[in-house]
Amino acid sequence: MSNLNFLLFGVYPYIALAICLIGSWARFDLSQYSWKAGSSQMLSNNRMRLASNLFHVGIIFILCGHFVGLLMPEALYHHFISSADKQLLAMVSGGFFGIVCLIGLVMLLHRRLTDARVRASSSRSDVMILLVLLAQLVLGLLTIVASTGHMDGAVMVLLGNWAQGVVTLQPVAAAEAIASVSLIYKLHVLLGVTLFVLFPFTRLVHIVSAPVWYLGRRYQIVRQKGVKPAVPRPQRPRTYEAPARETAVPTAVPATAKSKAPV
Repeated sequence: MSNLNFLLFGVYPYIALAICLIGSWARFDLSQYSWKAGSSQMLSNNRMRLASNLFHVGIIFILCGHFVGLLMPEALYHHFISSADKQLLAMVSGGFFGIVCLIGLVMLLHRRLTDARVRASSSRSDVMILLVLLAQLVLGLLTIVASTGHMDGAVMVLLGNWAQGVVTLQPVAAAEAIASVSLIYKLHVLLGVTLFVLFPFTRLVHIVSAPVWYLGRRYQIVRQKGVKPAVPRPQRPRTYEAPARETAVPTAVPATAKSKAPV
C-alpha cells in the first residue's frame, strides 16, 4: 500500500468529515439566512417540477442504497443474499435510479444555464455543485459498466470493507481494502468524499434542514371569503376620544357692581 493511497482513502475521509461538521456548524451559527436551498421556481416554472422530482427521487434511492450496501457487514447480509446477488441487485437498482437522477439533473442544469432569469439569480457555487454532482453521477454509472466484468461481488465486498473501516476508525484497514480496486471506483469514492468538503459551502446544506418543528406548530384557522364565522368576532377596542369641552356660559354682571365702578 502506497502512502498516497493511505492519505487519500485513510486520512482524507476524516479531514473531509471534520470540514463538513465544523463548517456546517459555523455557517448555521454565523449565517443562518444563507442556510437554504434557494429555490428558483418563482422565477421560472418551466419543467421545474418534473426535473426536481426526477432528481430528488433518484438521489434519495441512490443514497439509501449506498448507505445500506456499504455499511452492512458481509456476515449479516449473507444470511439472506450472496455477494454476487447483492452486486446484481445494486447494479440493477442503482442503474435505474441513476438514470432517473441523471435525467433530472441534466434538466436542472440546462434550465439554470439557459434561462436568463434563473442564471442571473444563480451563484457560482450553484452551478459548480450541479457540475460536481453530474460528474459523480456519471462516474457511478460507469462503475456499473465496470462491474459487468466481475460478477462475483468481490469488489463490492472490498468497497464495503473500506466504508466500514472508516466508520469504525480503522484508517489503515480501510486504505488496504480499497488499494486493489480499479481506478474508476477510486475516483467515484474520492469525489464522493469531496462532496463532504463542499457540503457546508453550498446549497447542499438544505439536506439536513428537515422542518421537524412543523409537526408541533399551532393549527391555522382558514376561512373562505364571504362565509360568516361560527363564533362572533370580538369587538375591536374603541380608540381614544377626547372628552367634549363644556362651553362657558357668560354670567350677568349685577347692577350694584356697575354702580361701584370708578368713574
